[in-house]
Amino acid sequence: MPIKIDGNLPARSSLESENIFVMTNERAVSQDIRPLKILILNLMPTKIETETQLLRLLSNSPLQVEVELLQTATHQSTHVSSEHMLAFYKTFDDIKDHKYDGMVVTGAPVEKLEFEQVDYWPELCKIFDWADKNVYSSFHICWGAQAGLYHRYGLKKHPLKKKMFGVFKQRVLDLYHPLLRGFDEEFYVPHSRHTEVRLDEIALIKDLQVLAYSKESGVHLLSDMSCRNFYACGHAEYDRDTLAKEYFRDINLGLDIEVPVNYFPNDDPNLLPVVTWRGGASLLFSNWLNYFVYQQTPYDLSTLAVD
Repeated sequence: MPIKIDGNLPARSSLESENIFVMTNERAVSQDIRPLKILILNLMPTKIETETQLLRLLSNSPLQVEVELLQTATHQSTHVSSEHMLAFYKTFDDIKDHKYDGMVVTGAPVEKLEFEQVDYWPELCKIFDWADKNVYSSFHICWGAQAGLYHRYGLKKHPLKKKMFGVFKQRVLDLYHPLLRGFDEEFYVPHSRHTEVRLDEIALIKDLQVLAYSKESGVHLLSDMSCRNFYACGHAEYDRDTLAKEYFRDINLGLDIEVPVNYFPNDDPNLLPVVTWRGGASLLFSNWLNYFVYQQTPYDLSTLAVD
């Protein structure tokens, strides 16, 4: 089934080249079906690349999905044109009176800062509080996950001795949880971060359940007990070359960076990386949309009542 987006969004051509069914707003309104309304809070500087990655995963479902893109008004993006932001992105004031079936919160390259030092932190907290009342289920990624956990539970992030960088094997801890339905007992996920949340501290929070864990990369997937908020410490949405771009960028900057773990064949950066995480990524987002968004929210979103 299609994903509904603005027909002029740059991601459209990339998705259509992959035979992903993209439906324009004009065609969607002629169908007698209510699409899921999904909000993407995109905090990444690489806006178009991140849009495409997430839209690809959200499209891999028999459900029609209507996506809106959200930016923070208190931070100006410098890696994408202002024309793109004006054309495709909304601010909190634009959407605060609306309700949504689901929301995705991306990562952001600010993890070395304390949360309160991030220029848009107060606005982000406002969005989190709003989402608790106006979004049925939210999926937080990497720094977005750390931010959500800190805001809601006071869970701190801790600096790592070196960057967690590569593709790491994850172990499913609850094979019967609907978010992981159909998963193998082990699956792979890219990670790229300088900080972590710790298992022993999460264990003290009764409202959180760890769903996937790695001996090498630590906690990956968490859920609150109501399954209204999910947190992923890795980047299942990454493309084949995303880690490679980060690696060569840091090399060119003269930074001390190791080759991403379990990524380049034979750890040779001259060889094309093999994708080992795409199936799990597609299943993860399909399960989230199906079990925790589509099956839970009312047909009339104006009647959404969240405890």
